[in-house]
Amino acid sequence: MKTGYRRYLSPDDKSMILQRSRFVWFMAVTAVVLWLGAILFPPLSAAAGAGWLSKPIYGLFGFICHQIPERSFFLFGHQLAVCSRCFGVYTGLLIGLVIYPLWRRIDNVEPLPRFWLFASMIPILLDWSLTILGIWENTFASRYITGAILGIACSTYILPAAIEIAILQAMRNRRAAAQIH
Repeated sequence: MKTGYRRYLSPDDKSMILQRSRFVWFMAVTAVVLWLGAILFPPLSAAAGAGWLSKPIYGLFGFICHQIPERSFFLFGHQLAVCSRCFGVYTGLLIGLVIYPLWRRIDNVEPLPRFWLFASMIPILLDWSLTILGIWENTFASRYITGAILGIACSTYILPAAIEIAILQAMRNRRAAAQIH
């Protein structure tokens, strides 16, 4: 949806678009907070003496992350459910979503040039490849920071796409309701 479409919208449509955009943004932030909560829950529950609660969550996150202890953060002596790089991606995603309305209109669904998404992958690629080549050993900080850079960049592509889907669906629903009446 090009941003020039706004001049053809009624005030009601503009209001609906802004309202729907804010709702999608809020739901995205909430979903990522819950996801991060699920990552932090296993070490917190294990530290509280309820390690049996953490085992299924570790198992679920094991499908999406290698969970190598030497590459993972620990909280209260217990490993997070994902490695430091994955944790960086998810916290970066949250940071990117939270700050998104500060630098861009929430209802602007025009995507940024893909160049920026690919550029955000360069630090992670360098960190990984230089380690594989034996040139340097990456650290918790380098893995976390490169993951966070990618997470922040991903948020600037995921959120506009989700908002555009929600807006188009709402407009379809409005048209269908108008045809019924």
